Amino acid sequence: MRTGRAGRTAAVAALSLLLCAPAHAARAASPAPLGGTAAEAAGAALTARRAAAAAVPGGDGLDFGRCPDAEELPAPVRCATLRVPLDYARPDGPQISLTVSKVAATGARGAVRQGALVHNPGGPGASGMFFPLLADVPGWERIAAAYDLVGYAPRGVGRSAPLSCQNPARAAEGPTQVPADPSPAYKRQRLVAARAYARGCARRAGAALPYYTTLNNARDLDVLRAALGERKLSFMGASYGTYLGAVYATLHPGRVGRMVLDSAVDPDPRRVWYRNNLDQSPGFERRWYDFRAWAARHHATYGLGATPAAVQASYARVREAVARTPAGGVVGTGELRAAYLQAAYYDDVWPDRAAALAAFLRGDPARLTAQAAPDPRTAAEVENATAVYTAVLCNDASWPAHWRTWDRDNTEVARRAPFETWANAFLNLPCASWPVRQRQRPVAVGAQPERLPGTLVVAAERDGATPYPGALELQRRLGAGASLVTEAGAGSHGVVGGRNDCVDRHVERYLLTGATPGWRVTCAPHPEPAPVSLDDRAAGARRALLPPVV
Repeated sequence: MRTGRAGRTAAVAALSLLLCAPAHAARAASPAPLGGTAAEAAGAALTARRAAAAAVPGGDGLDFGRCPDAEELPAPVRCATLRVPLDYARPDGPQISLTVSKVAATGARGAVRQGALVHNPGGPGASGMFFPLLADVPGWERIAAAYDLVGYAPRGVGRSAPLSCQNPARAAEGPTQVPADPSPAYKRQRLVAARAYARGCARRAGAALPYYTTLNNARDLDVLRAALGERKLSFMGASYGTYLGAVYATLHPGRVGRMVLDSAVDPDPRRVWYRNNLDQSPGFERRWYDFRAWAARHHATYGLGATPAAVQASYARVREAVARTPAGGVVGTGELRAAYLQAAYYDDVWPDRAAALAAFLRGDPARLTAQAAPDPRTAAEVENATAVYTAVLCNDASWPAHWRTWDRDNTEVARRAPFETWANAFLNLPCASWPVRQRQRPVAVGAQPERLPGTLVVAAERDGATPYPGALELQRRLGAGASLVTEAGAGSHGVVGGRNDCVDRHVERYLLTGATPGWRVTCAPHPEPAPVSLDDRAAGARRALLPPVV
């Protein structure tokens, strides 16, 4: 799975045991009821109680002020920092600071304030600091009137105890040439590179490396709730954020207020995370087909071919050309694949990607270069997001340690889903030699001792990044109070926030009233993009709230 961000941040591209974890990284054997150790659970509870005690009645315990220039957040957005333990088993040990952003509920049209709505855009590795900007976006007025909109950067992300695994300049290197069908020699090269990357994470993070986990993210989220002065957490999570929200709900069912989970990760502990990543490849293949079918329907505009197979042949010609001579000197087959993977995530980009292929085949590589070239300005953010993504997924669960397992499983999947299988495998391969001795055991989502209040799961039926069966599994585990809203026949990753009016009406009604629309309801798909220009409303919403690429 991958991560992406809104606004100024580019999507993270694929990057290309030897150490033992520090002695204190090996945890005590006594388990907490639902996740981690008893010491961690006790430390998390103590930290949350302290944060709640510090919160001012009618306000919060965070010192919000002008946002640092680095956040690029204008007034009236305010920023603060939240102190949390690096290791919850030692609540008075080393502390880290998480950045938080907020815009107060507007109270427009006499709306009664309903508390804080906290957002996590996924990844793991994406920052939600931009979330309060939605207060000024059409369609969010009623939610912004009733809720403080609160964003934050999870541990390791941005300025929140940032994690790094290699020199950020490497994230902007190009061109890279990646074979469509990797040879045994190329696979060995990637295995060596993955081991080197894992060593780099250990070298740069040091003793902190084991503490970047979903369990700690959920504990941080509860401390944030308490520091905001909220008795219950109202939460919107997208992509990985749905898994974070589900883990939080399992650990703290009595503290769940309203919870919207958009583009659901399959929370089955048996699939976290190795199997989940294998499941993505067939999903991406379906979405890659959807893009090619759309381009074929608009052959008169782009000239890429009148059938999906003909569009594939056009793409293959471009791929062969950049393998010989990189576009603009910087776009090789690796950059090309990463750029067109976005077409498997978001149909918003289909017109731009199709136009770039068409222009290239007519002898103009400029559009392709502009869309696919690495951007040195975002290199540090890309590297940071990839480091956090890798650390959380590798720490969260056991991964196969033997290359032959990876090779067997991905060879099998690649026979029917060649577009993204190997790139995804190589992205996650550092987990095979991850230098943390004891990984977490995935939380049994749905094993909470009490019934959850009504929650809302939202999913697109043809989503490739988080395939639809994951939404069904998440709803099942959240229980009878969970409602599932499905955007039928659509596949863009991240449904809430401007694409589909039907979905947004259900979400708004739920957040404002707590009423869920029923066990399972269906919305018609949002319109496909026009072949030349994007629909203005969809494009504007995309800039305001870009769900993560997971």
